[in-house]
Amino acid sequence: MTAGVDMGGTKIQTAIVRSGKPLGQARVPTPRGGPGEVLESVRSTIVDAAAAAGIAPADLTGVGIGFPGAYDNKTGDTVSAVNLAGFDKRYPFGSRLSKAIGGAPVIFDNDVRAALLGEYRAGAGRPFKDMLGVFVGTGVGGGLILGGKLRRGQGSAGEIGHTVVSDAGRLCGCGRRGCLEAYAGRGRMELRARKLVERGDSTILFKVMAEKGRDRLTSGVIAAALARGDNMADQLITDAVWALGIALASVQNVLDLEAIIIGGGLGDRLGPPFIDRIGAAMQPHLFMDSRPPKMLATELGDLSGAVGAALLALDAGAPRSQAAPVR
Repeated sequence: MTAGVDMGGTKIQTAIVRSGKPLGQARVPTPRGGPGEVLESVRSTIVDAAAAAGIAPADLTGVGIGFPGAYDNKTGDTVSAVNLAGFDKRYPFGSRLSKAIGGAPVIFDNDVRAALLGEYRAGAGRPFKDMLGVFVGTGVGGGLILGGKLRRGQGSAGEIGHTVVSDAGRLCGCGRRGCLEAYAGRGRMELRARKLVERGDSTILFKVMAEKGRDRLTSGVIAAALARGDNMADQLITDAVWALGIALASVQNVLDLEAIIIGGGLGDRLGPPFIDRIGAAMQPHLFMDSRPPKMLATELGDLSGAVGAALLALDAGAPRSQAAPVR
């Protein structure tokens, strides 16, 4: 059995997986205290998920981590991650985690590539050979399956969050302007909402956030504000749909994909109505508008990333030093 860890800006989700099926899982909020705190949270979720599966962490044959940033599989170090507090320097995350759980080898891949692999092998993507996965969460990430294989390119294939939808548009967390993530990532949505409030606009978003005991603008907070008719929440989602429509249509025009899966915290929470709006926003920009891709929700939900990461560890089947680097 292998463990898969989905490290997001909001949550850490871990699953123990055998034959593509999760046998035990655990989830905690992502701490903001830097790599050491995050490492301890990952370790604790592996311990708890293993206990739920009836095994000890030392019984694991490998651990896969879907990481939202840059990493080095030769050393097991994380290098940087914009959406994880304190991950701006190299840190020996893999080696320290391996030691803390009894020696299982640890490998990394991009968090969204891992989630797409989970959906392709064990979820909604099983019928298709050419597809895009777009996961809308704290940031916006993407992954590609082309010809039935996960596409890595030189290391950043599928990074749809940093395609440009508006030249010189809103500032993105990457430091550039006009990226899709600047409009559709929850982190940038929150900054936009705070700026609008400072300008004098009204919203219940931050009231809902306090009611739910959250310290950031989660998908649940946004969904609750939408359900209560909040105009600012509605405008933020409208902007996200507009940006996603442009970016996804452009990718479709280049690659002529069979399907696009929309997941992540926001994609899973808002579900088919949100996905249908994105499909409609794509339509005017599609070159082959009579043959759009199938627009799908995830089947594994918030377990997509953890299941996919566990499958990556299973595929590696070797100590980290022997695993092929992906960055």
